[in-house]
Amino acid sequence: MKKILLGFTLFLGVAQTQAQETNLQLKGTVVDTVAQYVYLQKFHNKMFTTIDSVKVKDGSFSFKTKVKTPELYGLSVNTANTPLYVFLEKGLITVKLSPAKYYSTSVVEGSETQNLFDAYRKSKDVEISKFITENPKSIVSAYVLYRNWSYRLTPEQITQNIALLDKSQQNSTYVKELKELVTVLNGLQVGKKAPDFTANNQDGKPVRLSENLKGYTLIDFWASWCAPCRKENPNIVAAYKQYHDKGFNIVGISLDKKKENWIKGIQDDNLNWLQVSELTYWNSTIAKLYGVRAIPGNYLVDSKGIIVARNLRGEDLQTTLKALLDK
Repeated sequence: MKKILLGFTLFLGVAQTQAQETNLQLKGTVVDTVAQYVYLQKFHNKMFTTIDSVKVKDGSFSFKTKVKTPELYGLSVNTANTPLYVFLEKGLITVKLSPAKYYSTSVVEGSETQNLFDAYRKSKDVEISKFITENPKSIVSAYVLYRNWSYRLTPEQITQNIALLDKSQQNSTYVKELKELVTVLNGLQVGKKAPDFTANNQDGKPVRLSENLKGYTLIDFWASWCAPCRKENPNIVAAYKQYHDKGFNIVGISLDKKKENWIKGIQDDNLNWLQVSELTYWNSTIAKLYGVRAIPGNYLVDSKGIIVARNLRGEDLQTTLKALLDK
């Protein structure tokens, strides 16, 4: 894998520059489906938005859409599902698009950027700083730092990795958002005051965080569609039952899109505490306010809203609450 990445480095280090608008030369075939349309989608904030579509003719399709390249896009035959992630660039690109197994059998040819992305995803032990150092001019480096590493690194580590990127990537959307994230996270360190917010509960009534701080409060980010969240919820329920009478409270913030799914998740997991949601998925202003890039995620604050700890899971939550409340 190391040799493969180095091989891509030699090509991308010369070829890639800042993203520029170009007319696509994207052609492909559709297999394993009777879908009549293929959708081209733009990636932003962990979400894809459809920007163009073409009708499938005799199993083939083509796009000449004017877009910025090199950049990440999605190709799909059903916009309700996660698309094929594809880095498009100048020149002819061909795709064999198969929705089977979450598009995992699809094939993209003609995009060296995609080749690097595929190599990254197949690698099991990526060292992000090393990857960026080997591929400083590639949009892939900026993207994976933003998408896969921003929630694993400290603000200082994010800044250090941004500095490894070539100047051609410093003005990319990913780097701009990472710099904004660093500013947010620096204001959310232990000992800082958690930002206030207002959002609607299940009944559509506005709830203000600062008016619901008693004892110690866990500001918990989750969603009904998030499998790791649902797996963690029994632990949070157990902690709530054990420490609620001693001063432990929770404000749940869901990143759901559909109210019925949110309500069902609350009921199924017995989340019997204050719940709010903007029902805007990753466009949640509260998630952005708290620098949340992955869920489950949480902040533990005291009665004055001062952050005591963050991202407590499993035994860490129980241990922290015991130290604070079993006195």
